[in-house]
Amino acid sequence: MGNIVRRILETILSVEFIMGVLGNGFITVVNCMDWVKRRKISSADQILTALAISRSGQLWSLLINALICVLYPGVFMSRKMIRIMTATWTVTNHFSIWLAASLSIFYFLKIANFSNSLFLYLKWRVKKVVSVILLVSLVLLFLNIVSVNTQIEVWIGGYKGTLSNSSSLNNTAQFSRPLSFINIMFTFIPFTVSLMTFLLLIFSLRMQHKARGPRDASTTAHVKALQTVTAFLLLHTTFLFSRVIQISNSELISNKLVLCIGLVIGAAFPSGHSFVLILRTHKLKQASRSVLWWLRSRSQDFWGHV
Repeated sequence: MGNIVRRILETILSVEFIMGVLGNGFITVVNCMDWVKRRKISSADQILTALAISRSGQLWSLLINALICVLYPGVFMSRKMIRIMTATWTVTNHFSIWLAASLSIFYFLKIANFSNSLFLYLKWRVKKVVSVILLVSLVLLFLNIVSVNTQIEVWIGGYKGTLSNSSSLNNTAQFSRPLSFINIMFTFIPFTVSLMTFLLLIFSLRMQHKARGPRDASTTAHVKALQTVTAFLLLHTTFLFSRVIQISNSELISNKLVLCIGLVIGAAFPSGHSFVLILRTHKLKQASRSVLWWLRSRSQDFWGHV
């Protein structure tokens, strides 16, 4: 029974990975083609493109980490591989979450309406605000990498160079726990920022609804932005839950079935959010409809000649 469930979870994970790579690749290609065509790219599209690229990297990092951890734990526990895999995951995870948070801030400053002088100052300089946030996040990335490398050195020192004898999945799980805890701590910062923009958008929407009514264009923009941010928060919460599974119990993580469940939950964030962005962005939605129409016509032509 356990093997059947594991096979099902592995199939779901494979589908999530394929759909995530296709979805994020689609966003990247559409925005790059539009950039070449118009010879300019909007700030929102810049963030979306960078986010899609980082999400693709995050998915590949997640998959490769999982495969090496499960199939070749001895390789994973080598000093060089530990540094490469943890650095890759830390960087891709950082940009994935911070770019999504920056997109939430961008929507908030563009759409929300407050008479506060500080808000108006930031609203008129939204591009600079996003740029400064991303630059500050690089400092946090540096601290994150330093913390992770310190933990790696502490753990390796504890084994006194006997990593080759620590190739079991249980030892790999014990090593992953403190690293996951460190990454969760740094992840809570952009999550909190996105949550604050979500609450402020709700407050702005209530003010807008009272002043202009439910059918105003600004109200519609508020609702769309809230839907996008809500999807991000929900998917990010599931992602955090998968990370919590990793630090909850080392015996639990060493179970391949539980590990698969955590991976399936974790992969839902970078995969699912890309399709939310496609459906909530007019240009991407129109492009996806064109692609689906083309695929449908091609399939009809193919079956018509069979």
